[in-house]
Amino acid sequence: MYEGVVQDLIDELGRLPGVGPKSAQRIAFHLLAADPADISRLQEVLGKVKEGVQFCEVCGNVSEQETCRICRDTRRDLTVICVVEEPKDVLAVERTREFKGRYHVLGGALDPLSGIGPEQLRMRELLARIGGAEISEIIIATDPNTEGEATATYLVRMLRDFPGLRVTRLASGLPMGGDLEFADELTLGRALSGRRAL
Repeated sequence: MYEGVVQDLIDELGRLPGVGPKSAQRIAFHLLAADPADISRLQEVLGKVKEGVQFCEVCGNVSEQETCRICRDTRRDLTVICVVEEPKDVLAVERTREFKGRYHVLGGALDPLSGIGPEQLRMRELLARIGGAEISEIIIATDPNTEGEATATYLVRMLRDFPGLRVTRLASGLPMGGDLEFADELTLGRALSGRRAL
């Protein structure tokens, strides 16, 4: 344990996802040794992110405007929606260059043990998008883990009553328990192009 503000910094850094105690300590001591101009830039960027970044009113992706660049792109296929858990998954799918439609970000996955049910996710917004436009296909691209599979199953049940709507899931090949953001472009691209109907 360190004294005062140094330990407070380590504790706060340790609360970030994927940052353990040792990493938090290394980052804290890096920041202590950093040039004051570097620290000022970091503070400025953190302030801008908190003030200037919002979620797209259409798909839920991160954006600096009311709608994200993907939703504003008139070249995208309006009839196909890829449903993902988080904004980071949009980037993972985009890296494959296989998908030319639009996205819908749920904001997480079903996890009853953590108190996350359908009401905490952007399910109603998805239904509104399907009901208000000519959507022909929904691609479910949730993570291949327990929560992602539960979310996919819930979505299939919710969407099966829409006439003429094709509901598909990414093909297998993604490791169970993994995250889309860590899949390589080739594997994710093949899973996208080889998706299966549900």
